[in-house]
Amino acid sequence: MRDWDDHYWWSHDGVRLHARIYAGPKGSEAAPPILCMPGLARNARDFEALAPHMAAKRRVIVAEFRGRGESAYAKDPMTYVPLTYVQDVVALLDELAIERFATVGTSLGGLVSMLLAATQPGRIVGAVLNDVGPELEKAGLDRIRDYIGAGGSQPTWIHAARAYGELNAAIYPAYDIHDWLRITKRTHRLTQEGRIVTDYDKQIAAPLRVPNGDDAGVDLWPAYQALGDVPVLILRGALSDIVSAGAARKMADALAKARLVEVPDVGHAPTMDEGEARAAIDMWMSDLPAA
Repeated sequence: MRDWDDHYWWSHDGVRLHARIYAGPKGSEAAPPILCMPGLARNARDFEALAPHMAAKRRVIVAEFRGRGESAYAKDPMTYVPLTYVQDVVALLDELAIERFATVGTSLGGLVSMLLAATQPGRIVGAVLNDVGPELEKAGLDRIRDYIGAGGSQPTWIHAARAYGELNAAIYPAYDIHDWLRITKRTHRLTQEGRIVTDYDKQIAAPLRVPNGDDAGVDLWPAYQALGDVPVLILRGALSDIVSAGAARKMADALAKARLVEVPDVGHAPTMDEGEARAAIDMWMSDLPAA
């Protein structure tokens, strides 16, 4: 039996989007819910273990960005950018009449969290930033640009798991075939032709291919600092090539209620099923406002 309800909503440019909603326990209705947002090539299944765990204490909403999972593909691939995702998420929150909320964001989802803090002041009551921050390493970003949108199909789940494991062996060096199969089923789907493919629109890579002439990009420190004095948990994979150890410490020092936890033996990004990550998230939840 499923422990969530499907919810669909429309973006301002007419894209039908999907979220999973976990109701939370009785009596928790007044508590700000937790909004979960996945990484660039991920979907709601990324939170299939964490979301019900958190929903034991409060309502949880897992949004799927356009072009992923059950959310429709965008007609214009240049809308696959963070500011559009922010607009999409705000439309969902407003439709559900949610004024205040906490966020758990992996990679891209964490960037959207920071942009929500900057553009929706006072609405975020806490944030988990999973292996992401205002300073990102060029080497890791280049690695993502190289693989995103590429790849073909596999004939079986085992073939897909082995291929995914070869591609990501440095990120999860302790994984065995059962771990790879679990994460592959979160990130891939079965086509009508019976092939296994990644579960996202390959065109999400289009904005990443546009030369901008400046690898430094936009200064995200003001967006990060917009989180202010709410509880912030910074999760960093100890092997991460996206967030350096120094940048993570700088983040922790920049906000009064920020806490840094490193997840051992994983790169970008922790699944948040790890014991260290789960314990840190439980502690973070205990600091969130009850109403």
